[in-house]
Amino acid sequence: MTTTVDTVGEMPTAADEARLWALIESAWEMLGPEPAALRRALLDRDPDVEDDELYAIDDWLDRFLANLRTLAADLSSPELTDLDRVIERKLYDIDRADIHEVTDGSDDGFLYARGFIVALGKQFYEAVKGDPAVAVLDAECESMCYFFAHLHQERFGSWPETGSGISRGSVSNRAGWPD
Repeated sequence: MTTTVDTVGEMPTAADEARLWALIESAWEMLGPEPAALRRALLDRDPDVEDDELYAIDDWLDRFLANLRTLAADLSSPELTDLDRVIERKLYDIDRADIHEVTDGSDDGFLYARGFIVALGKQFYEAVKGDPAVAVLDAECESMCYFFAHLHQERFGSWPETGSGISRGSVSNRAGWPD
């Protein structure tokens, strides 16, 4: 297998990544113990056993996103751009065939599935990145994919320019899709 190295543009900083995960955790914490228990159940479940109750996290996603919006309300253009760059990189890094095999879906559906993985937080993201079997079939969070970009557009009238040189679109991470 030949590995193609993508052009590396501007990378997220460790501080920006930490800020993203902290914002996500804070937005979930504002919802109380029930969604926390559901998120933990997703991490601890046996991926080979179908459990419809685990999809109950979908009922909390809109409230989570509303909380995230509140937490990000006063962020500057550079701060929103930095957070969008982190989201873009996180989506890109899990743009892999082995994760797609578990989540399924069209190109857009797979992007939204990756948005769900990011929205669930760092622990879930890292778990899926390390073991794609942890991912959830047909779980999606489209809004997370462009969350900070949309906030930037609303507040500053333009799409943020991350300078990353990558795409969050499905099948754009060539290293994640072996021939």
